[in-house]
Amino acid sequence: MKLETLQKTDGISLQKSIISKIRDLINFKNLEPGDKLPSERMLSDKFGVTRSSVREAIQKLEFYGLLKSRPQSGTFVANIGVVAMNGMIDDILRLEDPDFKSLVETRILLELKTVRLAALRRSEEDLVKIKEALDAYTAKVVNGEDAVQEDLLFHLAIAKASGNSTMNTFMLVITPEIITNFEKFHVCDKNLAEQGIEEHKAIYDAIVQQKPKLAKQKMKEHFSVLYQYCYNVA
Repeated sequence: MKLETLQKTDGISLQKSIISKIRDLINFKNLEPGDKLPSERMLSDKFGVTRSSVREAIQKLEFYGLLKSRPQSGTFVANIGVVAMNGMIDDILRLEDPDFKSLVETRILLELKTVRLAALRRSEEDLVKIKEALDAYTAKVVNGEDAVQEDLLFHLAIAKASGNSTMNTFMLVITPEIITNFEKFHVCDKNLAEQGIEEHKAIYDAIVQQKPKLAKQKMKEHFSVLYQYCYNVA
């Protein structure tokens, strides 16, 4: 565990270092919105790091809307002023990895919104996807297998059914870290997983019936039981 933590910390430090160097390069060359950055290979050589490390740093800056990549064309400075860009990058460099409790709180806030919207907006195709995820979760639990990933796929299907692309994106961003922490802390024991089947069914039924208040209430009940242990270990 210590080695894993050390490797993760080293990776984060490297990424922040590259982001800082990209910012300095933009300032030094007086690059403006729409100007093109040097290629990944050139940045890799200049910074003395691998191309994959440069790519990850660029992807992070893209996620925050500071860079734009165009297929076959390269990476460009987004349409944002230099002062604002420098301020945002400073904030990005100060960001720390969220702790488990923070991830749980964020997920709860998001899902109480997404499940309500899903009940209002879901399509027949959405219902099929949610039901498939529910069945996959049920099958794993009944067989006594770990169902953390199937559980989260059920919730991601609901987020997609909400029709809100931003909320869906946030769910996709925090899901890998949630899976890692669930597995690390062995959160979902057998009893909770079995209870989760009925809770998932109740949430699904409320979405099918297009009852947003009921869907939100069933999701609240689901979280109140499922995450009681999470807060004890966070």
